[in-house]
Amino acid sequence: MRATVPRVDPRMHDERAAQRAATAPPAPRRMLDAGGGAPLRPRAREAFLQALDEGWADPRRLHAEGRRSRALLDGAREAIAAAVGARTEEVDLAPSHTAALHSAVRTVAHGRRRLGADVVVGAVERAAVLHAAEFVAARGAGRRVVVPVDRLGRVDPDAMAAALAAPGVALVALQHANGEVGTRQPLDEVHAAARAAGVPLLVDAGSSLGHVDVGPAWDVLAADAADWGGPAGIGVLVTRAGVRRSPDGPHDDARWFPGGVSVPAALAAAVALQEAQAAQRAVDERLRGLVGLVRERVAAQVPDVAVVGDPHDRLPHVLTFSCLYADGEALVTELDRLGFAVGSGSACTSSTLEPSHVLAAMHVLTQGNVRLALPPTTTGDDVTAFLDALPGAVARVRAALDPDD
Repeated sequence: MRATVPRVDPRMHDERAAQRAATAPPAPRRMLDAGGGAPLRPRAREAFLQALDEGWADPRRLHAEGRRSRALLDGAREAIAAAVGARTEEVDLAPSHTAALHSAVRTVAHGRRRLGADVVVGAVERAAVLHAAEFVAARGAGRRVVVPVDRLGRVDPDAMAAALAAPGVALVALQHANGEVGTRQPLDEVHAAARAAGVPLLVDAGSSLGHVDVGPAWDVLAADAADWGGPAGIGVLVTRAGVRRSPDGPHDDARWFPGGVSVPAALAAAVALQEAQAAQRAVDERLRGLVGLVRERVAAQVPDVAVVGDPHDRLPHVLTFSCLYADGEALVTELDRLGFAVGSGSACTSSTLEPSHVLAAMHVLTQGNVRLALPPTTTGDDVTAFLDALPGAVARVRAALDPDD
């Protein structure tokens, strides 16, 4: 006698699967996209809370409370100056990294307007630098001169030297290292050429300071407190003595950044930078190994993928790879669903959903790119879990784009 096989309504299977998914514990969140927005460091949090009680007053006031706030603000500037090898009076604090970059380009170009209005930039600079250079060049009837990069994302120092040696150059801007692909730039050679030409060099260290030594090869330096584990809302602009800057906006007592910055945030930023630099060597070694593992396994396990940037002379914590036949936004969304926070597109223009101008300038694959910027707390388990989940995530995104596959 043949056994009767009960018929199963396929909808019951779907309902049970949905019930299991609803009751299953959520996947642990793994933050792998801390570029420009790292978790606040513990000591910085403590300093911020303490300064809320002690540094709430207007630091421009002459009463005791105002003088106490001023002392905290000056202490923050002194600590940041020591961290970059500058004098306290050379350090200005801005309300954001973008504001610091805009001000640097505008005010240096304005201060040197009698010498020319051209601004020389690398092709992979942050969008804030590229836009500011275009703005000031157009205002002064000058040019924004863009120096191309190679497939690793690095400028040719000879090409940069030739561009900045031309007559009429007000400023040259070159990042310390790229925040999307990690490649470091030849700053020593470019700075030497800039000095020979009498042109100040603006260095964007927004992805470097707190992670690696930025060195002395700069005349104007900009950085981002949120990138090294400080609070958002604090940018740093350091101007060496002898570099002429001239305000180009309405008069204000605070001539560079009217309105000032939050004293508690400034103090927390300085404490976070001290904490980051104290742990820099150990964190560098560990994160460099984790990024090296990602470079190796992604290239081996995911078909049609390109891992970009210099594999050796790079930031320790940054990596980008691009996946052919995949949409970057869909891939980031799929990985987020699995519990992994990653970035896509250019780090400074990701909200536009445009192809990365950095990858385009490098003439490498711009499709389906994923950017990692590992925070110091990243563990080997975090990276292993990401690498285990990545091939399936890429396959699903590709299948969704090709329904006939």
